[in-house]
Amino acid sequence: MNNDWDNFLWPYEEAVRELKVKFRSLRQSFLTQGEHSPIEFVVGRVKTVDSIKEKMQRRVISFDVIETDMQDIAGIRIVCQFVDDIYKVVDLIHARDDMEVIEERDYVKNAKPSGYRSYHMVISYTVYLPNGPKKLLAEIQIRTLAMNFWATVEHTLNYKYQGSYPEDISKRLKSTAETAYKLDEEMSLIKDEVQEAQKVFTKNKGKEK
Repeated sequence: MNNDWDNFLWPYEEAVRELKVKFRSLRQSFLTQGEHSPIEFVVGRVKTVDSIKEKMQRRVISFDVIETDMQDIAGIRIVCQFVDDIYKVVDLIHARDDMEVIEERDYVKNAKPSGYRSYHMVISYTVYLPNGPKKLLAEIQIRTLAMNFWATVEHTLNYKYQGSYPEDISKRLKSTAETAYKLDEEMSLIKDEVQEAQKVFTKNKGKEK
């Protein structure tokens, strides 16, 4: 059975590798041209077998429909400096012809009850295998540094509480999520100054080489 899972997951692993390279290259292209990159960094992962099995059981998903009903087996996270950058990345993804947007959910403007904010996109992406092309689904999460910090902490706490947080923890999480978003709003007000400083830093760094 392990071999079956290895064969099943390999195309997803390849998709994550390719997507990370493409988005990191996109970031570098902005920097090379001396422009602000809406992408700060990119990470990716493929769900573990145990995580897939748990979700199959929880969502009552049979293996024969897993490729269409489980949209986040392959996951990419793009982290940005500013809220505006999130929507620039969304537009960049829509403009690409090597991936097709299937679904998107804006949890930035419409936060979840927990306070969670992020922009989610499900894309159809083609990987090329020895026996031919294979289309698969991948989820892309786009968020700011502040949103990512909050989501990372919340994800860690979820391991302990399994989503059933004590009332005081739940209130604190929601309060800190609102504080993080206020930080994003404040940083947006000085975005032009920050970007100008980054350009100067990059230019001076280039002279030092």
